[in-house]
Amino acid sequence: MFLEETIQTQVIKGYDVAVCGGGFAGISAALAAARHGKKVILFEQQYILGGLGTAGLVTIYLPLCDGFGHQVSFGIAEELFRLSILHGAEAEYPENWLDNKGGRGEKDPRFEVQYNPHLFAILAEKLLKDTGVTILYGTRVAGIDQADGKIEHIIVENKSGRTAYQIQSVVDATGDCDVAKLADVPTETFKQGNLLAAWYYSAGKDGYRLHTLGYSDIPDEEKTKENQVEKLSKKRFSGLDAEALSEQVCMSHQSTYHDFLKKRKEDVSLFPVTIATIPQIRMTRKIVGEYELSDREEHQYFEDSIGMVSNWKKRGPIYEVPFRTLYNKKIKNLICAGRCTSVNETLWDVMRVIPCCAVTGQAAGTAAAMTNDFPNLEVKQLQERLKSDGVVLHEHEIF
Repeated sequence: MFLEETIQTQVIKGYDVAVCGGGFAGISAALAAARHGKKVILFEQQYILGGLGTAGLVTIYLPLCDGFGHQVSFGIAEELFRLSILHGAEAEYPENWLDNKGGRGEKDPRFEVQYNPHLFAILAEKLLKDTGVTILYGTRVAGIDQADGKIEHIIVENKSGRTAYQIQSVVDATGDCDVAKLADVPTETFKQGNLLAAWYYSAGKDGYRLHTLGYSDIPDEEKTKENQVEKLSKKRFSGLDAEALSEQVCMSHQSTYHDFLKKRKEDVSLFPVTIATIPQIRMTRKIVGEYELSDREEHQYFEDSIGMVSNWKKRGPIYEVPFRTLYNKKIKNLICAGRCTSVNETLWDVMRVIPCCAVTGQAAGTAAAMTNDFPNLEVKQLQERLKSDGVVLHEHEIF
């Protein structure tokens, strides 16, 4: 049974670039587009920036390096890394990278850090506001209006009701590829499903600590008898079903509570001080782009590379990211960033993390500032802009 509705939606404002999603990919995209002189609006469902990296308490800024002494990700990826520890790191401070103390070889710490989620969210918000980005919190994308292969209006819902924003180009940084799905762009869902996680912070005799209950799963292709992940539950979650997501959150809360009771037996002063306020879902849906990057293409040169990422799970691999993985030509003015980009299922587990989100976000935002027709963008011009903003595009340039 369906209820038919007749809705009139008011168009109230126009922007050059609409960034949908305020995680690390969205922050990077909005920052890049605004710095290139565009009028930018960022829509975020929560009332905090940073996505899983703040509201989800996954507060590990994974490596900017390849594990063998070479920095791989640059530009805004490094800028946000340094911003995250402006007032000090929570843990895993990489003094060999930031203070030149110690080596950077295969047995030394990688260029990663644990940061405070609350400070980062506040600092990122200030950075975007100072750059001229309009942030609209408590807002989700509810629909799109398209014509002739382009999105003309982004329709959102929030406390003010339902509103349409006229735009020139759109960055889908929702993490779930929601805009692409609404635009009927080809997408794929995560077949393996997400495991239950329940990360939280506590304060007690050992101080302020992060507890990582449940962890990201290992792709089926990489599983061995030795690297199986301990599970909080056998149940898996797609991250795309409202009832299942609510169940996942309730299960996460109960896991946190049981862990607290267990630890309280050894430390009566211990209390939880922060729990995740969004579901700790890693992978849900991604675009089918003009090119799908594979985990087997490490060290592969791509003429249309928009930056590089490393593999946070092991030392060595470097991936150049082709511009073609960010869009599908069906909708010419829609570009994706973060975990929405076009990669195979194994590499998805690499591309979903903070440095990769920032790299693709910067490229998407820069491209969105240049055109509303991504398939016909002159990639060399995009690359020149990225290079002028501190991005290194190809692996041979770092040796």
